[in-house]
Amino acid sequence: MTALVESPAAASVSLSRPTDLLTVTKLGEHLGARVDGVRLSADLDAATVEAIRSVIATHKAVIFTGQQHLDDDAQYAFAALLGTPTKAHPTVLSRGEDLLPLEGAANSWHTDVTFVDRIPKISVLRPTVRPSYGGATMWASTVSAYAALPLPLRALADQLRAVHSNDYDYAEHLTVGDSSDAAYRAEFSKTVFRTEHPVVRVHPETGERALTLGHFVQSFSGFKTSETADLLRLLQARIERPDNTFRWNWNDGDVAIWDNRSTQHYGVADFGNQFRRVNRVTLAGDVPVGVDGRRSASLEGDATSYSVIESPRPLVGWEPASEASVTGYASPHNL
Repeated sequence: MTALVESPAAASVSLSRPTDLLTVTKLGEHLGARVDGVRLSADLDAATVEAIRSVIATHKAVIFTGQQHLDDDAQYAFAALLGTPTKAHPTVLSRGEDLLPLEGAANSWHTDVTFVDRIPKISVLRPTVRPSYGGATMWASTVSAYAALPLPLRALADQLRAVHSNDYDYAEHLTVGDSSDAAYRAEFSKTVFRTEHPVVRVHPETGERALTLGHFVQSFSGFKTSETADLLRLLQARIERPDNTFRWNWNDGDVAIWDNRSTQHYGVADFGNQFRRVNRVTLAGDVPVGVDGRRSASLEGDATSYSVIESPRPLVGWEPASEASVTGYASPHNL
């Protein structure tokens, strides 16, 4: 049995709202915010760390500006304040075991590492080489996408389970950077993982419901291949609607942190033959639970060496990004 671990414990924090400590600029109705004036490091005090956790849970994709001082070690050390770092990747470890350098752009909508049972809760991304133009990253809220579903479609989604795998067609989804490297593709899929997740998961800290889909979906349990394609197209279209997204054009010193349990993201490959590299740290999450209380189930592959399973802990001062994100069901915010 895999041991559960607690997130790095914060000291007793007296904080009514995260904005008491952070300068937060909301950049989108459903997700997206910018935080200025905080220097990310392993030396941040407990109250500031808790404020950052809550801002991420609220705004889902958050940009921290002015972080030119960070190198790989400092990025990793700061990230560890927010949770327990995973290994760089379940299979791709030739580039290092702590951070995963990613070259090019993952130009397909996805949530990080959904092919394992313990999906990372947070990703921390820092660009190290930026093209002279292009190369933005987009995020979509899987929480507001779920909340906006017509009730009959929501009822269907609540009952669906989907199998995610790292053994998938790169050519169908990704067209630049690492995806065109045969050695990287071989390492990525050298150990096959298959996990059945609820299509709708309940966020363990906010109670929000989120769609768990993206390009690692291989099939919907109980459905034919053609039906899987139709269902995935239908639900993904709801996630990818432009008014459900947030786009960021990178500047030097930017760091993006997102809640991997309530978002998908997409690297925009509009920079021609220029080089683009970003370094990612992921933090251990829990095993998703559906609205019916059923947990995700591992079907193939053992992720225990990749990540612990982390126990969620309460947020201080959390509120939803928009009331629309909790419309139509009970969450801790509107009970």
